[in-house]
Amino acid sequence: RRHTRFKCDWSSDVCSSDLTFRVKSGERPSVDTRAPDVRVQAFLTDSEMTLYIDLSGEPLFKRGYRREAGVAPLRENLAAGMLALSGWEPGMTLLDPMCGSGTLLAEAAMMAFQRAPGIARHFGFEKLANFDAPAWHALREQARAREQKPVRTTIYGSDLRGDAIVMARSNLEALGYAESITLKQANVLEMPPPAASGTIVTNPPYGVRLEDSADLATFYPKLGDVLKKKYAGWTAYILSADMQLPKKIGLAASKRTPLRNGALDCRLFEYKVVAGSNRRSVPPGPQT
Repeated sequence: RRHTRFKCDWSSDVCSSDLTFRVKSGERPSVDTRAPDVRVQAFLTDSEMTLYIDLSGEPLFKRGYRREAGVAPLRENLAAGMLALSGWEPGMTLLDPMCGSGTLLAEAAMMAFQRAPGIARHFGFEKLANFDAPAWHALREQARAREQKPVRTTIYGSDLRGDAIVMARSNLEALGYAESITLKQANVLEMPPPAASGTIVTNPPYGVRLEDSADLATFYPKLGDVLKKKYAGWTAYILSADMQLPKKIGLAASKRTPLRNGALDCRLFEYKVVAGSNRRSVPPGPQT
């Protein structure tokens, strides 16, 4: 849990000075107000104060491996959730053709090699006075013992931008998985599929980014054409915070799962690509 909750009733003696830090420890605590060891938040009403102790420290979606990030990075926990919702499992072919800084690829590799997602980071509870360091060390070692040695996988990533591939490779290197994932700079509209069938999970550009909306309106129908012509037998999962752009793909979504990427309301659209059967006619011109 992110927080532990305590209540203080002003009518009782629970908040008496006997429980102050000075009485308990013999000295006044010194607190770094910008980066405290333990962050405590208080919420006041007319009769009650509720204290929350932050047990995670950095937000839990931060795994501790990311060296590089693009303009609109996908949160790590969301990437893991997208993979779980897609039904992809290690050993199956996975493609992220617009991989950006490689978050989906990194999360898939960690699943493939059974790496605990928070193994490389620290948590807020490690600074608590009653923190049991030996027990935590033992748990971490148990998690490390389950981790498998990296091998070559059928996980593929590509991006149109060379700087994105550099970022993705850097993040995978931080995990020790750079040689396990196939990365290349390529245009999703031009490259061939890496296998006869598999799963696409991707977070393509959408309206909240800086790309020109007219370019995106042109890109999405082309993406639908490519899926139709080259990826029959695949299942594609496409995340978007723009509810209109996916309609331009021209394929009937078999499922729409509501998700959030930070403050953004998103949908994960599922497309089961079958040759010659589920193409919807998309009228020319802008759609609303």
